[in-house]
Amino acid sequence: MSARPRVGIIGGGISGLAAAHRLTRRGVPVVLLEGSDQLGGLGTFFRAGEEWIERFYHCIMPTDAHLLAVLAELGLADSVEWRKTRMGLIVDNVRYPFNTAADLLRFRPLTLPQRVRLGVVSVLLRRLGEGKDLDNIRTEEWLRGLYGDAIWERLFRGLFASKFGPAVGDVPALYLWQRMGREKNVSVRGYPDGGYKSIIEGLRASIEAGGGLVRTRAPVSSLSASPSGCRMVLPDGTAVDTDWVVSTAPLPLLRRVADAELSTRLPTIDLRYQGVVNAVFFLDRPLEGRYWSPVLDSGTEFDGVVDMSALTGTTRHGHLVYTMRYTDRSSALFAEDERAIAERWSAQLLALYPDLRPEILDVRIFKAPFVEPVYPLGYAALRPPVEIPGTRLLLATSGQVYPNVTSWNSSVGLANEVVDGLLARPELAPRPAQLAGERGGR
Repeated sequence: MSARPRVGIIGGGISGLAAAHRLTRRGVPVVLLEGSDQLGGLGTFFRAGEEWIERFYHCIMPTDAHLLAVLAELGLADSVEWRKTRMGLIVDNVRYPFNTAADLLRFRPLTLPQRVRLGVVSVLLRRLGEGKDLDNIRTEEWLRGLYGDAIWERLFRGLFASKFGPAVGDVPALYLWQRMGREKNVSVRGYPDGGYKSIIEGLRASIEAGGGLVRTRAPVSSLSASPSGCRMVLPDGTAVDTDWVVSTAPLPLLRRVADAELSTRLPTIDLRYQGVVNAVFFLDRPLEGRYWSPVLDSGTEFDGVVDMSALTGTTRHGHLVYTMRYTDRSSALFAEDERAIAERWSAQLLALYPDLRPEILDVRIFKAPFVEPVYPLGYAALRPPVEIPGTRLLLATSGQVYPNVTSWNSSVGLANEVVDGLLARPELAPRPAQLAGERGGR
């Protein structure tokens, strides 16, 4: 890179990659620093035979406009294969399809009146939330009022506990309401040919073609930011000076590297995060073709089964299935040895499908400490600003996508917002020649 980087980006997940991609397309010199050995954040991958497999499951929804726009810019839009997917529910070790009105009427964990109430209220739920201050209403309070105590206790408490742990019910109802706009039980989902690795590699190639510098194994150990610029220091003492920094690191991590002066300016909100323990199974045969099946009251430590082969097809290494448990990064499960988890979860998975008698060909365990923010009531007013006052530090973290669901699409949308703000500054405004180059398919 011939000039001093105008913008430094901390973190090589999708937010950081998307921001760097957009900036370099507009002619802004960028340096991106990722602490691990892979780009992609939760989109990282591992080798299984001759194939690369994601450590954590992903899919693309037709409503993911921000992500799909990036894929179009990378020439990857046509690589997405769209499939109609189905959902199941596993309750008390019984597997139920959960996609149609007929499935609901046959759902025995609820009485017939409860099934009817569940169906009617679910159809009307989006409308019932319009005009309400759902950001200040607890999910449990809202859903108990609509569905009744029995449905909350039998169904929704377990579903939300699997995502938010001890905070089940306390998360603002706005988050649930917003999520319903993205996902349905029967839904078309997409997956790119070449997996998410192809997206990550495409973004890196775009950044580097635009003159940007991308570094892995480059954790930031110290960060200072002032009204005139920023300095990132690596563990070996190397200092990287930039005019601005965009940090995609969760606030708890950012506080660890911020110097004393910057620490006083960072948002003070104590936003908790759930981590995740994720198992990747390779089976000798398919399960039931249900992409997503929450697991309730069935004696498993994991809370859901994702039959990924229903979306991606069979890998050469076997039929791909994910199971997961969201948990605090300080929990005993998160700290436990992966081999012990793999042994227990293998037995638990086989117990759920005794009639299918799948053989487990291989299993891998992966963990991530910062996955799902646990939002408090009234978070819309508490959400950290993009720009840290008195500095040239900008934030693009998962804690700022609220009320949108945590996803690659929301992260790209947030990155776009941050970049738009940067490009609005006169000193970074693209020159006419740069705009012409972008329109010409640079």
